Amino acid sequence: MITAPQLRAARSLLGIDQRRLAELSGLSVPTIQRMEASGSIIRGNVDSLMKLIAALEISGIELIGEG
Repeated sequence: MITAPQLRAARSLLGIDQRRLAELSGLSVPTIQRMEASGSIIRGNVDSLMKLIAALEISGIELIGEG
């Protein structure tokens, strides 16, 4: 599970723009934009979320759950 603020923060830490994240994840820029514009927890296609998370993890971002 990842939230829109976490996604924006991860991208900022990596110093990449939405276009670069789209390239790394294999998703479209509009998909990344929709994910970042969501209010809180990003909901959507499981395959897209897995691609996004994998791209962040390969780039060095570790996502941890609450608690």
